[in-house]
Amino acid sequence: MIKLNRIYTRTGDDGTTGLVRGPRRPKYDPRIDAYGTVEEANATIGMARLHTNSMPRIDMLLGRIQNDLFDVGSDLATPGADAADAEYPSLRIRPVQTEFLEKQIDHYNAELEPLRSFILPGGSPLAACLHVARTVTRRAERITVELAAAEPDTSPEALRYLNRLSDLLFVLSRVANANGVKDVLWVPGNHGDIKKGG
Repeated sequence: MIKLNRIYTRTGDDGTTGLVRGPRRPKYDPRIDAYGTVEEANATIGMARLHTNSMPRIDMLLGRIQNDLFDVGSDLATPGADAADAEYPSLRIRPVQTEFLEKQIDHYNAELEPLRSFILPGGSPLAACLHVARTVTRRAERITVELAAAEPDTSPEALRYLNRLSDLLFVLSRVANANGVKDVLWVPGNHGDIKKGG
């Protein structure tokens, strides 16, 4: 178990931070940027959960995802492979976690109205928050792709998880808009009033 007795340590006052292993790195390092943005995505999902009162199954699903995102963050904060004789293997995101997201996408997408256009982020408060979470997750994914290009030992499963998660958040945003009935659709070239969803 993790035990946090002190909130501040002063060790980061020089602009560096520690990883699970290896030397300290600057706080602007791509690896820190990657798992920091995963944490940001987690926080936006927490905000979305403030609007799930009428959708307890969605709330439970988002809670599980928040927990998994800590696994993603730990994975990204652990560069390099474990030593062959490591007593405790590093915490890594596992394929079964990504597969869980795929099953959720298939389940919820089956009930949605077919898309007739791109969707404007909005509609219900929950849908709008899920769109924010989706875009932050996409940013985390882009940063992780950049990290993997510089550090090839970056977890490919963490990258796959983030990719699927953004897809699931898109699907859930449509679920939150009455299964797509209240989606706000993009009207190309329309400069008039756009209907308010929800």
